Amino acid sequence: QVQLVESGGGLVQAGDSLRLSCAASGRTFTASGMGWFRQAPGKEREVVAAINWNGRATYYTDSVKGRFAISRDDANNMMYLQMNSLKPEDTAVYYCAASGLLGIFTQWNSYRYWGQGTQVTVSS
Repeated sequence: QVQLVESGGGLVQAGDSLRLSCAASGRTFTASGMGWFRQAPGKEREVVAAINWNGRATYYTDSVKGRFAISRDDANNMMYLQMNSLKPEDTAVYYCAASGLLGIFTQWNSYRYWGQGTQVTVSS
């Protein structure tokens, strides 16, 4: 069992940066691939970034490549999403997710555990 709590969202202007944090509890965190997803109003939930269990493999959706960075700190059961050069189209609720498996996954239905989400709003 893994419990996830996101933090760090907020209202920023275009071009600003934010760092999202995901605090995980549960003994399977270090053996789990993790991901950040987002969902904007009227749109489907989409993967933003994903990382495998040991942090050696990462994935980014095309729209955030070069701007966002996913990382994990297994010693403290934390995962992060550094978001730079934010754009209004990045506005969404951002979710932290854990698959419970070792690999890296881009489909939402591969993830077993979810946080409650944190709102990110980018004004133009």
